[in-house]
Amino acid sequence: MDKFDMILSIFLIFIFSFVFLPIVYMILNPGDLSQLIDREVIEAFKTTLLAGAVATSIALIFGIPTGYVLARHDFAFKSFIEAVLDLPMAIPHSVVGIMILSFIYGVDFIKFVGEYIVDNFWGVVVVYLFVGIPFMINSIRDGFLSVDEEIEHVSRTLGASKLRTFFEISLPLIKNNIISGTILSFARGISEVGALLIIAYYPKTVPILIYERFMSFGLNASKPISVAMIAVSVVLFALFRMFGKIKK
Repeated sequence: MDKFDMILSIFLIFIFSFVFLPIVYMILNPGDLSQLIDREVIEAFKTTLLAGAVATSIALIFGIPTGYVLARHDFAFKSFIEAVLDLPMAIPHSVVGIMILSFIYGVDFIKFVGEYIVDNFWGVVVVYLFVGIPFMINSIRDGFLSVDEEIEHVSRTLGASKLRTFFEISLPLIKNNIISGTILSFARGISEVGALLIIAYYPKTVPILIYERFMSFGLNASKPISVAMIAVSVVLFALFRMFGKIKK
């Protein structure tokens, strides 16, 4: 290894340590893990995982056709639409909450929706969907872009309809993109805090409970639940990396 490569390796080691060491320290010093069997903690995990599953399912239903259209068609304002769909990744979390809440109560004919959203399970789902949908759409769009259109054309020339080609040829070829998008969308959703503090503090999700216990009781009270969330995140991203390698 020459001097240049050694210098670059130092940067790699530094940034890896910056991310890795706090995670390892947290896992080795989890605090009182008996807190994890507390009823409030269990209910928070149920809410988080169930809302994440519902939001991700909705994202998948809308993400597949949206990703296909963006990959296969050129139309007016396409770049603008893609930019708007990516915006949730850039908007600050608290602004997301204020924006959604303002929209609900600012548009007269949908004000009634507020009672089903504010401090409600469906409010958690809405937030998770809003912040997670760009990851689903982008992953699926990239998948369709990687599929040679000639394969679809051949299928149709052999007598298959466009619908049959879509379900029997195109979708199976992007299954790993669908799985990756699902994992990323789910992971982004369940990590959300800022928007939920504004829209749906209740029922409490795990990140909200961690925040509450830290503010009320300090670092030690929030550590065990944080370690559990780290474990969930590690599993999710291990799956993501695994499917990423399979795709290659």
